[in-house]
Amino acid sequence: MDSHAAADRDPLLDRHREALALFGARVHAVRPDQWDLPTPCTDWTVRDLVNHLVVEQLWVPPLVEGRSLADVGDAFDGDVLGDDPVAAWDSAKDAALAAFAGPGALDGTVHLSYGKTPATAYCSQMVADAVVHSWDLSRAIGAEERLPDALVDAAAREFGQYADELPRSLFDAPVKVPAGADAQTRLLAMLGRDA
Repeated sequence: MDSHAAADRDPLLDRHREALALFGARVHAVRPDQWDLPTPCTDWTVRDLVNHLVVEQLWVPPLVEGRSLADVGDAFDGDVLGDDPVAAWDSAKDAALAAFAGPGALDGTVHLSYGKTPATAYCSQMVADAVVHSWDLSRAIGAEERLPDALVDAAAREFGQYADELPRSLFDAPVKVPAGADAQTRLLAMLGRDA
């Protein structure tokens, strides 16, 4: 890999670490009495939301290693949080970070539900998802909702490529925003969230 390609990937890995750190800080802030609270994701409680992100992180190592969805099967179905959701998050997050940062990890492709995808695109999707769900978790538990500008920009670039094509089973319809709305408000509105 030439130095230019390596330089392009360093910011992506930085954003990935930052996004998982942001979500992780919110996970660590969840009080014992908050796991059953509702979230902006209308079908999910706080526990369901954290479980979703843990499952996403668990998928990263096998997919980056070249395994397919069929290879992994139903290994990550259901509730993977066990008795210690925070520890489950920390373990899955560490494994995902290590997988994407491994030698040559971002040079390959991964097998996703819609076909082969460059690992860089997969990593970018994971950044965007963690950023938006950090806001969801913040809103649910009453934590700071302001997201870092660099992460908002990264998520907006990612989702902006296909926001109009997102299935409504995954995200609510976009909401209108006032003229002059800030970047975070526009990002959340694109994904059906009224900030």
